[in-house]
Amino acid sequence: MAAEQLGKVARSDAWALEFKDVGKTYQRHTGEKVAVVRDVNLKLEKGGFLCLLGPSGCGKTTLLNLVAGFEGATAGEILVNGKAVKGPGPERGVVFQNDLALFPWLTVEENIAYGLKIKGVPKRERREQALAWMKQVGLEQHGKKYPSELSGGMKQRVQIARVLANDPDILLMDEPFAALDAQTRTHLQLELSSICRQSGKTVLFITHDIQEALLLADRIVVMARAPQENIKADFKVDLPYPRERMNEQFADLYNRLLDEIDNPFKAQTAPQLAIAGKTSGEKD
Repeated sequence: MAAEQLGKVARSDAWALEFKDVGKTYQRHTGEKVAVVRDVNLKLEKGGFLCLLGPSGCGKTTLLNLVAGFEGATAGEILVNGKAVKGPGPERGVVFQNDLALFPWLTVEENIAYGLKIKGVPKRERREQALAWMKQVGLEQHGKKYPSELSGGMKQRVQIARVLANDPDILLMDEPFAALDAQTRTHLQLELSSICRQSGKTVLFITHDIQEALLLADRIVVMARAPQENIKADFKVDLPYPRERMNEQFADLYNRLLDEIDNPFKAQTAPQLAIAGKTSGEKD
């Protein structure tokens, strides 16, 4: 299926993120060079919520790491707000899949306020902001607890609140809910969708879960696995929020995305949504 055409944006300053012929190659210990991604051209509008979707090994996380500045591209250029990425920066906030980014010796409140402290925000003001974000993510009763005292879902809420407290222009999220139970995951998906739409943040979200992508994104880019290592399809998701799985539009988009994903076990692991409202059987 050909990539769907998205409406053009007239203003050149409307792009929060641009990939221009971006490639990333690694060299193995044998000297062999392996391309992880190649010739990626992509633009993300300010305030957009884009999901990179695809199977393991297709280069999704590599692209996110390049945007975050954790790694450098070996070809092409990445622009954030029109400026080339040269390394990590405060305009980009990263939410990781695990909770290793939290400081175990700091409380919930202190973790959320940490970036504000580094910026030199006065103690009273950063405490007020930390409390506001704790309330936003439902942690107002847990501010004095340490990460070891929290559930997995609560730790992810702390990560999200800490990133949002720093007020970055772009949120970079690498499968942040993958390790959570289904009920907690669904709750945080809805919570994240609401927060991002209210704040107007630009989001680049990595997932291999089709339903998660459809619940969150206004645009979904499907990545192809090797040897293409590139963008295979580009979908606009024109569904109202909050989104429901039990309708024909959702099922139709799910099935079209499923057809695009390179998965040799697709027939066994992810049957199509034949009836709206039925679960898909998709495996994470």
